[in-house]
Amino acid sequence: MSKEPTVGFVSLGCPKALVDSEQILTRLRAEGYGLSSDYIGADLVVVNTCGFIDAAKAESLETIGEALNENGKVIVTGCMGANASDITSEYPQVLAVSGPHAYEEVMQAVHEHLPPQHDPHLDLLPPQGIKLTPRHYAYLKISEGCNHHCSFCIIPSLRGGLVSRPIGEVMDEATRLVDAGVRELLVISQDTSAYGLDTKYRTDIWNGRPLKTRFTQLAEALGELDAWVRLHYVYPYPHVDEVIPLMAEGKVLPYLDIPFQHASPRILKDMKRPAASEKVLHRIMQWREICPDITLRSTFIVGFPGETDDDFEQLLDFLEEAQLDRVGCFQYSPVEGASANELPNPVDEDIKQERFDHFMRLSARISEQKLKQKIGKTMTVLVDGEDEETGRIMARSSADAPEIDGLVFIDTDLDLPAGEFVDVVIKDSDEYDLYANLLEQDPT
Repeated sequence: MSKEPTVGFVSLGCPKALVDSEQILTRLRAEGYGLSSDYIGADLVVVNTCGFIDAAKAESLETIGEALNENGKVIVTGCMGANASDITSEYPQVLAVSGPHAYEEVMQAVHEHLPPQHDPHLDLLPPQGIKLTPRHYAYLKISEGCNHHCSFCIIPSLRGGLVSRPIGEVMDEATRLVDAGVRELLVISQDTSAYGLDTKYRTDIWNGRPLKTRFTQLAEALGELDAWVRLHYVYPYPHVDEVIPLMAEGKVLPYLDIPFQHASPRILKDMKRPAASEKVLHRIMQWREICPDITLRSTFIVGFPGETDDDFEQLLDFLEEAQLDRVGCFQYSPVEGASANELPNPVDEDIKQERFDHFMRLSARISEQKLKQKIGKTMTVLVDGEDEETGRIMARSSADAPEIDGLVFIDTDLDLPAGEFVDVVIKDSDEYDLYANLLEQDPT
């Protein structure tokens, strides 16, 4: 039989884009295509782009150019592909351009330029599909698009409005992943807590029983599986309060990723975000009363148009009072097509940098203080692998999402495989990470 046609793949951007890449790769492998980790070994290359901010667009264009130089046959998809002229004006030689989650268009382009040679007698596809994450964790995308129109964001124009997957379909995928060895499910979407709103919370069937396509019911059902369940991109609707008891009961991880973005009511209004930080603080207090171990992660934007010193001080005050566990920060960057570009009084770049540095120093101090409180405690962690530089085992606690949060470094001579749960005693900490001994080897 002739050599199988082989596709190289480059995936850029956020976890939602990563799931899109996994879907395309699964389709490719199911049709008999080989997958190459380099340009030279591929018959053509697919680049899944990110187009959210200027830096991401620049990286996408650079990657497309590199793929063209190294391989010559390139298909482009993803968020930047929603405006095809941004790509074709720079690289008219690309074979095809499509937007985000455009699986059919990508496959049609591949079929046109590299016809498949599928052998139906070969078992080419594992039940969980092709994954780009390590074997022991996986992203579970529950919906596409977003109904919000935040002034700094163009996601609705790139990915459309909210389209929720049926809960039975989501649970079937989650079950296949866990059966295949996944120990942690990271639930993602553009707006996880809006899940099912577009379907009016339609009832679906899973394991012979009815379930509503709704955020709380999904969390409950996922909590029945033998895996960690971590909730990301949770917009702070009132019904989010319903999942906190599930966290206290250990059914899902006590971890909420809520992008608050700012604390000044005026700036939040200009951002077209909820503008009641005092209510947010009250809810955070209530969540911690119900589930004292809850980890709260958030992201913020500094230097938004019109942000004054007073607005920034309100943000710092909120950060001090909320005592969030994990915090990310971005300097405002104009995004082509975003309505915030029309707002008056843009913030000087030097001031943006000063505010960013100030914010990160404060958040680092809060993180360091909170992690110190964990010294001496015993916790269960999930092993990710070995740190090549130090030889320590890298693991994560319930407070640590992969790639974006801290790590727990374990001192041990044992060979602990990725995906294994172990109990450790925390011995030390720094601004973002913890250091531990295995419980069974701890000398104290």
